[in-house]
Amino acid sequence: MKITSTSCICPVLVCLCFVQRCYGTAHHSSIKVMRNQTKHIEGETEVHHRPKRGWVWNQFFVLEEHMGPDPQYVGKLHSNSDKGDGSVKYILTGEGAGTIFIIDDTTGDIHSTKSLDREQKTHYVLHAQAIDRRTNKPLEPESEFIIKVQDINDNAPKFTDGPYIVTVPEMSDMGTSVLQVTATDADDPTYGNSARVVYSILQGQPYFSVDPKTGVIRTALHNMDREAREHYSVVIQAKDMAGQVGGLSGSTTVNITLTDVNDNPPRFPQKHYQLYVPESAQVGSAVGKIKANDADTGSNADMTYSIINGDGMGIFSISTDKETREGILSLKKPLNYEKKKSYTLNIEGANTHLDFRFSHLGPFKDATMLKIIVGDVDEPPLFSMPSYVMEVYENAKIGTVVGTVLAQDPDSTNSLVRYFINYNVEDDRFFNIDANTGTIKTTKVLDREETPWYNITVTASEIDNPDLLSHVTVGIRVLDVNDNPPELAREYDIVVCENSKPGQIIHTISATDKDDFANGPRFNFFLDERLPVNPNFTLKDNEDNTASILTRRRRFSRTVQDVYYLPIMISDGGIPSLSSSSTLTIRVCACERDGRVRTCHAEAFLSSAGLSTGALIAILLCVLILLAIVVLFITLRRSKKEPLIISEEDVRENVVTYDDEGGGEEDTEAFDITALRNPSAAEELKYRRDIRPEVKLTPRHQTLSTLESIDVQEFIKQRLAEADLDPSVPPYDSLQTYAYEGQRSEAGSISSLDSATTQSDQDYHYLGDWGPEFKKLAELYGEIESERTT
Repeated sequence: MKITSTSCICPVLVCLCFVQRCYGTAHHSSIKVMRNQTKHIEGETEVHHRPKRGWVWNQFFVLEEHMGPDPQYVGKLHSNSDKGDGSVKYILTGEGAGTIFIIDDTTGDIHSTKSLDREQKTHYVLHAQAIDRRTNKPLEPESEFIIKVQDINDNAPKFTDGPYIVTVPEMSDMGTSVLQVTATDADDPTYGNSARVVYSILQGQPYFSVDPKTGVIRTALHNMDREAREHYSVVIQAKDMAGQVGGLSGSTTVNITLTDVNDNPPRFPQKHYQLYVPESAQVGSAVGKIKANDADTGSNADMTYSIINGDGMGIFSISTDKETREGILSLKKPLNYEKKKSYTLNIEGANTHLDFRFSHLGPFKDATMLKIIVGDVDEPPLFSMPSYVMEVYENAKIGTVVGTVLAQDPDSTNSLVRYFINYNVEDDRFFNIDANTGTIKTTKVLDREETPWYNITVTASEIDNPDLLSHVTVGIRVLDVNDNPPELAREYDIVVCENSKPGQIIHTISATDKDDFANGPRFNFFLDERLPVNPNFTLKDNEDNTASILTRRRRFSRTVQDVYYLPIMISDGGIPSLSSSSTLTIRVCACERDGRVRTCHAEAFLSSAGLSTGALIAILLCVLILLAIVVLFITLRRSKKEPLIISEEDVRENVVTYDDEGGGEEDTEAFDITALRNPSAAEELKYRRDIRPEVKLTPRHQTLSTLESIDVQEFIKQRLAEADLDPSVPPYDSLQTYAYEGQRSEAGSISSLDSATTQSDQDYHYLGDWGPEFKKLAELYGEIESERTT
């Protein structure tokens, strides 16, 4: 078959043949494959090869975005069987067949009816077949071929991440990498230059440059100073077709900010400063500020201030305010104008974060001189202490002395001082002060539990100059006395389970005391001895300021009594000791096996099992049906029961099998095990087998001594002989099996006999995991187990 196309295709190897199509030519190439070819090699016999098919496929190419009025010619299919008489029909199937691609079924010409976009679909897979038009039978096997959409430059480069925001340190070397931008082109990168992008800078020169191939933006100048210019806007263009004329382009903006480095030292605006400080300035107070300027920002502008020398180093101190970067000058000792009227300080400001790359621009510190002038003022009275702390017992009588404050005039005049307490209008006045002596007394009875601490402010003023005031804080601590009895820490909700055991702890209580620790704990818990002994509950002092409530008996019932009351007494450890009484309320509740409370209300038995009314009705119906089936089964068995002795007319052999499981060697009631273990003793006792003999059983420990050297096999043979010759047996065959179990095993008997009178080690805890329907059963077995354990 021939395959022709007007589009340019690359050389393709198909069926050992090369086909080369030239772009822009009008001639058509063809592929011809001969049938049943043979190849003769010198010195070898003739070799037959498999038949080659008469037509082959190849790749077609069609240009995207075709806008012509006529369908675009794609190529031509031709079969070797086509003689040009129209007897061959060409059929095209696959992707886009009939909608995008149509074929002339007579000539094999393929056309594209729609404009294609390579960025949406790059190729189409189709199938071609040549059939006989008269018989509709295929002339050639169906072949697959591909139509590729050939790219044109119809997509401009795009910056998917722009615009960009980036920073670069100031003073960077020329050529420092700032950012790499990347533009993408949706065109085919394997065909032509449609997707080959070249970068260029449209705005931002001469400060920055861009690599045309990689898109890396770099600095283009030395020592770019942030203090001179901080922000730059750079526009980068990406152009396809390798930047040639006619290529499509896209652009993006890169906003570049120069970040700061420490390249500027601090500087004081003046070399000499003067500061006035009155002698009345308080110690520790700030008396002045000083600041050095730094052109840098952030941590690069951080600095510390220090006093390097001067006669006021011991009187003043300087600290740094990190927010404002100012030096705060504070007073370390009191000033006295009469003793010294001025001080001189040399202050230095230095950067804290140094960058040694720029050490040649330093030094990164500066110094200035500060002269301090002390001002003379009439000073207010001075208290002997900066603050006072006094103590007084609660419940003290009115007029009790709490303490005394003292203030004097520091000036040479030494004026007399008067005292008074600063009260707000709404404050209760619990204290007063003697105006002349400064003695503080109580005016009301104090209660430590209500207010344990009082803070008052005492003011002193000179008689000669009442406007000069000084203040001092007086803290008054109220000491405790034992005037509050202990009480329960809270209201307790105590629950006792119906299946509780004697001595079981059901709750732990604690107490509190409003008094101080010395008059509160330790607490003692006890029952009132004046009341009769409580038969249900008791109290145990844990000696750790808590007490435990214990049960005295087992099994409580909500239906009998659902609430109990327990009076208790609590005393504290104060001197003298105080006590109080309280009554605990204890509720009876139904609990799970793990102690969780299920319900505390008296309710019906079946309701506690968690069954609804519908479930109960269903259970009753099932029970009735089962009873009816059992009665019917018993009736049928009785009606079909045959006599023990078969009539003479019914002569047949019967084998009666008894599958009763014995109790083992521990079973001393169901069978006389002595006869089996002692054949010689059994000879003396021969009974009828149709009636039960009345023989007293020999204790097992009396027969164990005879187990040695017993011929059990001989005993079994004797029993078989007796069964054959015994005239008292029923007139039909009877099969009797004897087996010797052996001596007592270490594991003991597995017999269920006498199990009702022995204690079982069965664990019924698993019943609690069967669901709410078995809760009552688990509760009953839990009570039985509790009684057995007790």
